[in-house]
Amino acid sequence: MGFTEIADRIWVARYEWFDVNVTLVGGERGLLVVDTHASELAARAVVDDVRRLAAALPSPSVVGVVNTHEHFDHTFGNGTFRHEYGAVPIHAQEVAAERTVSSGQRIKDLYDVEPHDPHRDEVQATEIVPADRTFSSAVSLDLGDRFVELVHPGRGHTAGDLVIRVPDADVLLAGDLVEESSIRNGVPGFGEDCYPMDWPLSLDIVLGLTGSSSVVVPGHGAPVDRDFVEEQRNAIGVVAETIRDLATRGVPVADALEAAEWPYPREELAHAVRRGYEQLPLSQRRLPLV
Repeated sequence: MGFTEIADRIWVARYEWFDVNVTLVGGERGLLVVDTHASELAARAVVDDVRRLAAALPSPSVVGVVNTHEHFDHTFGNGTFRHEYGAVPIHAQEVAAERTVSSGQRIKDLYDVEPHDPHRDEVQATEIVPADRTFSSAVSLDLGDRFVELVHPGRGHTAGDLVIRVPDADVLLAGDLVEESSIRNGVPGFGEDCYPMDWPLSLDIVLGLTGSSSVVVPGHGAPVDRDFVEEQRNAIGVVAETIRDLATRGVPVADALEAAEWPYPREELAHAVRRGYEQLPLSQRRLPLV
């Protein structure tokens, strides 16, 4: 689709595969790329789109890359940007950077047993390039005439989620802590490495970084407003508190999905329930648990 400007020198491109977003933040020094798509091949199309946009800019070079978390659909294009733009720094939260290779290899193994998947070969051919600039809690990047803040609000979709705040434009890039995409029917990504008990509190931090007129860009799908994020935070909070209630009452994890009403389809919550039971301290659980 190419890049669309959603605020002053902030452009978002939404790609059909995974309905994933790649965002550019422009400054006096050049462009910051947020997330890089799901393979080296897919990232070449992103680079082409970046070049078309940058050709009309006074500072057209890419000066940095940010990964919002370690999952392959946000990191497998890192190597392509390195090839095209030299030793451009790649930023991520420290846990995400540490887990990028292992997380990516797990996906390669999954694609290996799917010989008919049209993206199998390009995923397998991608070199996994993790971030080389890491931080723990927060860091600020200088783009010359504007600063961009990278913040780790806590665990949620993964252990290494970060959000990117552009204060002068009142824009926040939320990665997969916020989900809008219709391909998932707006259901957050409760995967095998999610932290459902932490996620609502992390979104409280995200909400604290936004105002009533803020634009929030999710990792997948269309930009949203603060009200959307608040509603999703509350639904995720219901998931967390339902897990806590079931575990406290001694409902076995195998029975938990059928033992309660949920704000999302049950088939989307199997990992969330299992992970939630695992993450609760023993003092908040009763036997029988399994």
